[in-house]
Amino acid sequence: MIEKATVEMTENGKFRAANGSGCDTMNPKELLLYAAAQCSGQTALMVMEKMHLRPKRLEIGYSGELNTEALQAESMFRSFHVVYNVDCGPGSDQEKASRALLLTHEKYCGLTQMLRRIAPVSHEIAVVSTEPETV
Repeated sequence: MIEKATVEMTENGKFRAANGSGCDTMNPKELLLYAAAQCSGQTALMVMEKMHLRPKRLEIGYSGELNTEALQAESMFRSFHVVYNVDCGPGSDQEKASRALLLTHEKYCGLTQMLRRIAPVSHEIAVVSTEPETV
């Protein structure tokens, strides 16, 4: 069974659950994934700020594969997967965003580091620009 949690950046730089649900409706496994997505988002923004980059949109999805077919109290995670989606300016902004997300995933996000001690954590990064590149 796969559990998922996705957060998206709001206009004020905070993160909220992408599906609009609150923590009170999440089960404990979803809460763990939600916390990891929150941690990754806040860490990524901090790294991007140091690179003088402000993304237009940032969405982080965490999923985890459980060792049972149905959600149970004794269910444990076998693996995790993180999807980073960011929309920023063209050219060097895209390179900075990609680097910031890689650093977030591999080095700076403490919760991702803790989850690695439980199970493998894979990732994918999608960086796009909706602005035309100026010449």
